[in-house]
Amino acid sequence: MVDLDPREYEIAELGPKVREVEELDELEEMLELEEGGPNREDVKTLLVSRIERVEAEDEEEDAGEVDPSAHTVAELGNLIRKVDDVDELEVLLEEEKKGQDRKTAKRLIEQQLDSVRGSEEGEERERLSPEEKHPDLDHPTADKQYVSALTDGVYRDMWVYCETQRGELIDVSREMLGKARELMDEYNDEYDEAERVVAVVIGDEAEGIAEETIAYGADVAVYTEDPRLERFYHKPYTEVFCEMARAGSPNHGDDADADWKTIEGDEDADEQPYDEPRYALFPATNNGRDLSAQVQGELDSGLASDCSGLYIEKTVISNPAKTGEAGDKKEFERVLHMKRPDFSGFEYSTILCLDAPDREFHPQGASVIPGSFEMPEPDPEREGEVVEFDATLSSDWFRVTVEDHDRLEGGVDLTGREVIVALGRGIGDDPTQGVELGLDLVDAFDDADLGITRGIVTSSYQFEGHVEQYTKEERQIGETGQVVEPDVYIAAGISGAIQHKVGMDESDTIVSINTDPEADIRDFSDYFIEGDLFEVLPKLTEAVERGELELQAVADGRGGEN
Repeated sequence: MVDLDPREYEIAELGPKVREVEELDELEEMLELEEGGPNREDVKTLLVSRIERVEAEDEEEDAGEVDPSAHTVAELGNLIRKVDDVDELEVLLEEEKKGQDRKTAKRLIEQQLDSVRGSEEGEERERLSPEEKHPDLDHPTADKQYVSALTDGVYRDMWVYCETQRGELIDVSREMLGKARELMDEYNDEYDEAERVVAVVIGDEAEGIAEETIAYGADVAVYTEDPRLERFYHKPYTEVFCEMARAGSPNHGDDADADWKTIEGDEDADEQPYDEPRYALFPATNNGRDLSAQVQGELDSGLASDCSGLYIEKTVISNPAKTGEAGDKKEFERVLHMKRPDFSGFEYSTILCLDAPDREFHPQGASVIPGSFEMPEPDPEREGEVVEFDATLSSDWFRVTVEDHDRLEGGVDLTGREVIVALGRGIGDDPTQGVELGLDLVDAFDDADLGITRGIVTSSYQFEGHVEQYTKEERQIGETGQVVEPDVYIAAGISGAIQHKVGMDESDTIVSINTDPEADIRDFSDYFIEGDLFEVLPKLTEAVERGELELQAVADGRGGEN
């Protein structure tokens, strides 16, 4: 009997566990269990991939006997990482030159040679800047004003860029403030520190919004307001944020007054404001994605985009690019782990922003998918510091002006609803009636709305005029639509494709209705009703209207009646 039974897990939970299994026999037995049970294609793909990897690792291959031309560059790179013999690496390099003579392959072998030789000599290799190492190449970033990396820099606090629309905080800004508060409370307990959540607000009337961020968890709210900042502009918003981040930093020769960046009693700061934020969060909205990439690039750091999970803990790394020497291990503390969905949610990656031996990367930055975190309850009695930052605004940054504009009416935000009724291709037998039945169920709840899948948006269904407005892309839920977390999610006629799953699988209770008992959505539903949505939806509506809806009864096929 295997220790890990794949039938007991969803794909998102199974992935990290499978990567820990090293025994080939156990993996093959897991694959047999899956094939004889749920037989899910995504799980089988995961297991087959792991089996192939373990098989490859088990094939002990003498690098000195390897023909580089028989391997792809990626395969060769994995092979030579374990080679610590200079002679073997030199043979490989000569064979590559005589054969395919691939630049990337030669560079990988040469890098491993440099690493091994440096380890054998026991000497620290000279580290050169890119300009010094490759004087024959162009270096377009060499003239960036702040491209020089800090050394022994001082970093503090978690900064949250709070986006606004129509003079109000958008929901994801509040969500990020709540998560930042949670993270920094845990951080301060763990490290016995007093670091803070700093809200950043930029706009034409920003002071009132800055004050509001205190109620949602900020310790300090820094704002810049100017009539020209009424709408989002890439250049000025980037420059303002970066000027705030560097304010008072002696490393950049900025003597701006930034007392709010000095943490009282912080001996490391030497009575100077810290150089840059330790962490920075941005919303993964259209404007937030643009701003986060530009700010992090200008601050000479990295960015994990579209994240749905964050936590801070120490980690051990053996990558020579981060440790300085091949074979060494180094422990990094206070690392922000930034989880993001990959391959349409099939797997999750955890991104780390770590310093290199000759370069420091701060802020550790992430953009956050709206709806990823709980909305905090505001505390109007909470106290904090509100600071106006007198940023330098160049008229050149506003060379493009909007003379006139129309605001599109409508737009649907499903993220705050308690209940969502979502419709999929199962309405195909009578598309108009299917939408009508979904709307009837929506109306039976106090706080509900209608969502749809990508399949409806791209279908050729003919809808009558009175329901056509409910079939537009603005109601789409999934990877390319909205991400929702209602108390109850009712999925009618939805197969459960992974692209849709990533938009709703954080819902508290998922009820699915499908004629196919093997539909993928069954695997991640709390209640599965095998039946025709045209028959089931009216019964659900009647039960809700009578106040007699009991989910277990409905799932048992008793129509909600006891």
